[in-house]
Amino acid sequence: MEQIIEIMNSTACRRTLTRIAHEIVERGGDLDNLCLVGILRRGVPLAKDLSEIIKTISGVEVPVGILDITLYRDDLKEKDGGVHVNGSYIPFSIENKNVVMVDDVIFTGRTARAAMDALTDLGRPARIALAVMVDRGHRELPIRADYIGKNLPTSREEIVRVRVKDYDGEDGVVLLKPIR
Repeated sequence: MEQIIEIMNSTACRRTLTRIAHEIVERGGDLDNLCLVGILRRGVPLAKDLSEIIKTISGVEVPVGILDITLYRDDLKEKDGGVHVNGSYIPFSIENKNVVMVDDVIFTGRTARAAMDALTDLGRPARIALAVMVDRGHRELPIRADYIGKNLPTSREEIVRVRVKDYDGEDGVVLLKPIR
């Protein structure tokens, strides 16, 4: 049994993405050299939303790619029932680009590490940054997000779910607390 606590509704999520987009524009340098790469699954619709907001702010259309990190995960051997690979789709070169990886939650840092490994197999970006909706702490690797929607201290037993319209029918962030 678990208690569900709403952390952000769809309005708060949109406001947060707009703030992150403004930060990317302000700190991103040459927007023509910028690209966004969403980490499957929920990072992809977040990256697409960020690209649309950046275009509204700056008039620059920032390309979006899809990154599947399945084969780069360090816990691959622990997964039961086989491995499902969707495949990456990055229809542009990341060579010498400023790449912003986009994900829903940063927790241990292992997903971000796997994403950087996957990216560098595709080319040599000038810079890699990380944008996340939620930073919940508990890092196991020395990795940090450059753009953070919300810092949300959690216990290891709690679960943070970022909901996106594409997969969940609505945007939002919820915290699942175990009931003892």
